[in-house]
Amino acid sequence: MAKGKKAPAGKAAVAKISPLAPKSFAHLPPLAGVRLATGEAGIKYKNRTDVLLAILAPGTEVAGVFTKSKTASAPVDWCRAQLKRGQARALVVNSGNANAFTGQAGLAGTRAVADAASAVIGCKASDVFLASTGVIGEPLPSEKITKILGRVADDASASGWRAAAEAIMTTDTYPKLATATAMIDGVKVTLNGIAKGSGMIAPDMATMLAFVFTDAALPSHILQDCLNAGVGPSFNSITVDSDTSTSDTLLLFATGKGAKHGAVSKASDKRLSAFRRSLDALLLELALGVVKDGEGAEKLIQVDVTAAENDIAARRIALAVANSPLVKTAIAGNDANWGRVVMAVGKAGEAADRDKLKISFGGHVVAEKGARAPRYDEAAATKAVSGREVQVAIDLGLGKGAARVWTCDLTHGYIDINGSYRS
Repeated sequence: MAKGKKAPAGKAAVAKISPLAPKSFAHLPPLAGVRLATGEAGIKYKNRTDVLLAILAPGTEVAGVFTKSKTASAPVDWCRAQLKRGQARALVVNSGNANAFTGQAGLAGTRAVADAASAVIGCKASDVFLASTGVIGEPLPSEKITKILGRVADDASASGWRAAAEAIMTTDTYPKLATATAMIDGVKVTLNGIAKGSGMIAPDMATMLAFVFTDAALPSHILQDCLNAGVGPSFNSITVDSDTSTSDTLLLFATGKGAKHGAVSKASDKRLSAFRRSLDALLLELALGVVKDGEGAEKLIQVDVTAAENDIAARRIALAVANSPLVKTAIAGNDANWGRVVMAVGKAGEAADRDKLKISFGGHVVAEKGARAPRYDEAAATKAVSGREVQVAIDLGLGKGAARVWTCDLTHGYIDINGSYRS
């Protein structure tokens, strides 16, 4: 999410925590080869952390995916260029300013932060990865970041994952954290991940900001293959408002400093099966944490499309439904208006047959064979869309294509946040 809400009198806005927030947050264990620290640079907010520094062990490998936006931020351009080397020693993230659409000044600010971090850590600037999130179009006050990196680095430790997740928040109402383990060649490895995002959420090959770390010893090309496969059914299957950010960045770091396992040279190696499953599950957990914290969200909506002509068609139809303001506002108002789902299916531009289409809310069939279902029950349908989690199922009756995406409802809260976004 490349934005952040300006708070009155220089203080961070206090947002009501999403009703979909977890009852408790995952405790992420120390990870060999990763040290974390946060600091207050005062980029936008006062009296809160807004800079994250992750110091990575020598030899750390990295992979990443980024926004496909044609107006990508300066940090995204920087990371793309450095990713070709596959090596990383540090990650610096700031909130409050996206450093997007900032011209040559944005590039200079990015370089300044990378140079400062490399000097503090003792590495090449090209080994430093960067991400920024906040308001678009405002010059990044990079000097506020560079002047605190030294003392931030002094406080770096193997703990502090919760603080790291909080430092990168903007309009988020809670931090997103996840951890998992897997076996590689009979040896246990650990994965820790953090993410942020709340609005401007419709990822395209990446996510808002998300960073995953593992102590496994895996080369960058294998990490890249795992990440490319894992992002599709997770971050690329969520949407809050159909808007793809200029800053979407998802990075995966492997320090290789955990328990030693046998060398892996191919992504297809069967010894990676458990690792890939754990990575996929962790990515999905983080992604769902983001959509549950959608700006103003009160409900999580799962949209399942089956029997489409193919998977691509199913995905387009699912996103058409998930991104429809009419569908999202109806569900926000506990209105079982299945006609809006019919509309969204029809506008998707994919094959659909009115007389084969079947729509269900929470397992209750509301429409089929070109009309309202014979056993339609308004009370049951209303109940199905009135809870915190809502399931919408669409059967096209045409083929074997299937897709699942998640979104949230659209409430007045979204307007309140974005209508006064910079004021």
